[in-house]
Amino acid sequence: MRQLYHPVIHDASTPVESYWEATAGPPVEGWSPLAGDASCDVAIIGGGYTGLSAALHLARDHGVDVRVLEAGVPAWGASGRNGGFATRGSSKLSYQELLRRFGRDALRHFHATQVESSDLVAALAEEEGFEIDASPKGEVYVAHKPNRMAEMAAERDFQRDVLDQPSEVWSRAELAERAYAGPEAFGALYTPVGFGLHPLKYCRGLAGAAIRRGAVVHGHSKVLKWERQGSRHRLITAGGTVTAGHVIVATAGFTQEGLHPAFNGVLLPVLTNIVTTRPLTQAEREAQGWRTEMVISDSRNLLFYYRLLKDGRFMLGARGGLDASPDGAATMRRWMERRLGEMYPAWKGIETTHFWRGLTDLSADLLPHLGRLPDEPSVSYALAYHGNGVAMGTWAGRYLARDLVGRNDASGSSAPVIMSQPLRRFPMPGLRKAYLRAAYMWFEASDRFL
Repeated sequence: MRQLYHPVIHDASTPVESYWEATAGPPVEGWSPLAGDASCDVAIIGGGYTGLSAALHLARDHGVDVRVLEAGVPAWGASGRNGGFATRGSSKLSYQELLRRFGRDALRHFHATQVESSDLVAALAEEEGFEIDASPKGEVYVAHKPNRMAEMAAERDFQRDVLDQPSEVWSRAELAERAYAGPEAFGALYTPVGFGLHPLKYCRGLAGAAIRRGAVVHGHSKVLKWERQGSRHRLITAGGTVTAGHVIVATAGFTQEGLHPAFNGVLLPVLTNIVTTRPLTQAEREAQGWRTEMVISDSRNLLFYYRLLKDGRFMLGARGGLDASPDGAATMRRWMERRLGEMYPAWKGIETTHFWRGLTDLSADLLPHLGRLPDEPSVSYALAYHGNGVAMGTWAGRYLARDLVGRNDASGSSAPVIMSQPLRRFPMPGLRKAYLRAAYMWFEASDRFL
């Protein structure tokens, strides 16, 4: 089945030339492409945060025979190239809308899970002894226009009254004093949850830990065909086959159309783009009034997300774009370099050293999803993190691992109702890119004029 974007975005033969790739250090050791026929208890499709977290917890905590099949090298997909925000999120619906649809208890459970997921990321890195270049705790949500400040105050009150989550509204002057100043920064909402990290170091750390704990990881082993053999599943790659009693699908924005009918047309892959500057001097940072390494995003529908990195580089990320071709990438890079100079005038014309892209995923109902297929309970899945999969993917992988061994039932733990809704297909899935084009037109207009 034809993919929605130019095939270059799906080419897993080589790593993405990102800043993360250039600074992640030695590659993961102990993995190999699948060669020949193998069998295991659980086969996992996808070697990112969700799949590797599931593999680590299955092998380490429960002694399960597990194999991971990844199309590229471990962490090749979104898990190795995102902005490194281990924060709350994973739904495109507001907390207010989630409250209206699901009620207070369900929302509080979902929010608590998000906070727990961020803590889990830090705990795993400490337990397994690998470096993730963590930034200071807290996330900053910036008003890109003055009229967004009322929304910041309303969100602070809602989080306090409904979620018991403290947060602060910063005026424009307070934002400048505590974080940065700029012509598109009119104040902010600060919440002391989440942190930034080096996403590729973290994902490689998960892969190395999973392998050390007994999981088998196969890179360059894209699943080409999925068959049933009685009660078992047979996954076929170019190099061999894996037969397993249970399969976990953990492919998110890089989910293949046509691999399994249950996942056809249920996701809308969305391009996200990142550019990094050369290291900024102390004087250059002071010229822009930059004072923090916390993770920051803004109030646009087509949001920007940004942060100062450990070596003094500035990272700017942006949603948007419909053309994944090399020419489309070059156009997007030029636009982002121009916007960087507009948002941070002291850095206008500053050299950028890396630009790269990836795919995140939206679901038809704009909710994250995890669970088992109702008609095929030997297939589990977790996907649709809506651009916030670092923490939630980690948590979801652990949840799926515990679910398979009955640990969740024994401990009384359950998945949030908000994440357990049935998968829904987009109406006329072939028009998904047209839907996205229309949404982008509206978002761009509302971000500029409303």
